[in-house]
Amino acid sequence: MSDKKNILYILIGLLVGAIAINFWRFELFSIAFISFRVYDLVDIMAVAFVLYSLYKIFKGTRAAQLLSGILILTLLSVIVRWAELHGMSWFLSNLSTVWVIAAVILFQPELRRVLIYLGQNPFVRTLFRVKNLAMVSEIVNAVLTCQDRKWGMLIVMEGEVGLKHIKEKSASINARVSAELLVSIFNPSSPLHDGAIIISHEVIEAAKCILPLSEEPQGARMKLGTRHLAALGLSEETDAHILVVSEETGTLSHVHNGIMKRGLDEIQLRKVLNTLII
Repeated sequence: MSDKKNILYILIGLLVGAIAINFWRFELFSIAFISFRVYDLVDIMAVAFVLYSLYKIFKGTRAAQLLSGILILTLLSVIVRWAELHGMSWFLSNLSTVWVIAAVILFQPELRRVLIYLGQNPFVRTLFRVKNLAMVSEIVNAVLTCQDRKWGMLIVMEGEVGLKHIKEKSASINARVSAELLVSIFNPSSPLHDGAIIISHEVIEAAKCILPLSEEPQGARMKLGTRHLAALGLSEETDAHILVVSEETGTLSHVHNGIMKRGLDEIQLRKVLNTLII
């Protein structure tokens, strides 16, 4: 009985495969001698998606002009090949090689931005879930240690809105997130303990960061310490998630979009970090 089922499954698989292949090569329409099939449609949609994604990433940057130049060169290459202008075709093909080298040298920040954008894709993050879980544990351990010692903490998890203007005026770290490093930074005897740290893409990029204070009414401001006001102020201007440990009580707070949730325990902290990182 089991053999019959296996044979049936194989036959069904072959049938589905045959149908998929026929559908993939199915002719939608034809113009003169040119046939337009399903895979041609998929190919065009894929190219359009890639170009649109590049446009979104490069919009407002110097690389947008470079992308426009590459598109113009590509269009010219198609035209000269169709017209059988062999001299121009040779010239443009060599010029395209020079453009690629120039792009790598002159536009490193934009290329880095593309790689970061790809790395933020949910599918890619799922592939590296174990690494992210390790980062969650490092942050949790550091927070619990500082809570026990009642050392103040101000941890900023950078979102889509960049914090370059804050990082430029702070101490550069650029180190992998670890509990030992976080605890060392927020040790009251450390010269870096005042201010916030900024974590971006699993890296502590900066420490001793000065954040904008919240513009809450004076009465509400007096009930909060400077760290909490700074966390609220940044959350009102950006989409960053901020963790605050009170120096007086050791209470942990999570701040986002101008809303502060106080008194988080370890389970709630892990839930917040898992939502952010994974």
